[in-house]
Amino acid sequence: MVEVVVTGISLISALGKSLEDSWQKLIAGNSAIKVYQPFPELKSHPLGLIGKQPAQVKKLTSLLVTSALKDAGLVPPLPDCAVVIGSSRSQQAAWEEMARQMHEEWERGKGGERENLSKIFPASPRLHVPASSSFPLCSRNWLDTLPHMNAIAAARQIGATGIVLAPMAACATGIWAITQATELIKTGQVARVLVGAVEAAITPLTIAGFEQMGALANTGAYPFDLHREGLVLGEGGALFVLESAELAKQRQAKVYAQILGFGLTVDAFHPNAPEPEGKSAIAAIKQCLERSNLTPNDIDYIHAHGTATQMNDRIESLVIQQLFTQGVAVSSTKGATGHTLGASGALGIAFSLLTLQHQILPPCVGIKKPEFDLDLVREARKAEIRQVLCLGFGFGGQNGAIALGLPTNAN
Repeated sequence: MVEVVVTGISLISALGKSLEDSWQKLIAGNSAIKVYQPFPELKSHPLGLIGKQPAQVKKLTSLLVTSALKDAGLVPPLPDCAVVIGSSRSQQAAWEEMARQMHEEWERGKGGERENLSKIFPASPRLHVPASSSFPLCSRNWLDTLPHMNAIAAARQIGATGIVLAPMAACATGIWAITQATELIKTGQVARVLVGAVEAAITPLTIAGFEQMGALANTGAYPFDLHREGLVLGEGGALFVLESAELAKQRQAKVYAQILGFGLTVDAFHPNAPEPEGKSAIAAIKQCLERSNLTPNDIDYIHAHGTATQMNDRIESLVIQQLFTQGVAVSSTKGATGHTLGASGALGIAFSLLTLQHQILPPCVGIKKPEFDLDLVREARKAEIRQVLCLGFGFGGQNGAIALGLPTNAN
């Protein structure tokens, strides 16, 4: 049986531009959520911004790649390292900007003029375009904005020439990415993977879409609270270096934890509403526990998806109550970082790994009056933690659960 371990972590969030900074602010109970108005055409909203303006996914990814390799003690080129980096929105901000430019060009009366498309499609010089076509002048290379190109850019950055994957599974993307990477190692296809998820989804379309659904909060994110208002959009990402335990031992790498197992299911119920009884989510958790050779009583902490929406928190609480004893500690960190959509599972795993490393339970920031009968962590506290479970649920009913444990030599 091939053991898969985590030897490097990087994280950037609204809480901080490094893993340690974000962790220290999280356990102090701080929230990075503030009211911003990044787009003048839209009203102000509480957001989890890293800076004063929305971040760029390409820049975020590059910074995270550098930090993850440094933490793992690795130096590029790494030709045999696979790359699995997901995102639910990927380069959506770039596409929205190109659409805006097209609209502005049209409004300026250039809609009927044929532009030089070689400036828009520089990688496709033989592309045949009818003379009647009309496109605005755009200096951006649109090929770089395709959904998989962020993972390709990371591969170029580290000199990886093997497997590259770019999963998209809505808000379950981060967990799905890490399960894919784990399987690549377990099946012997590779011995090392750079994996995670990155999201820079604070765009006009994303804000407008969630607002139309009535899902956005007015003041902040309060997961599992009686008076929760909805989700708060955030941005950031987390990347990890996963290796076979054998490779990590050979190079005497530090090991944060081992990946014990995972479960993935889909509700097949509704485009954006979870199945009301949580049957498919329960199945994913049961799969995860079985593959990890664990029982519900073996789990010491659950990093919940905890979006602070009415429906998610109610159904997730129901799922946890059905499967686990009341004594298992539960928290969601989205009250501190905001909901980073496709990257949220990756952030959750990073915080779960530090929970194991420091033996400290992170708080459910923002909660004042819990609605559900769960052992919600109100303030950071020391505890004996050996196995943790991280949950992620996405639109389309995509469910992910992953179990992490202390490394074998720590048992």
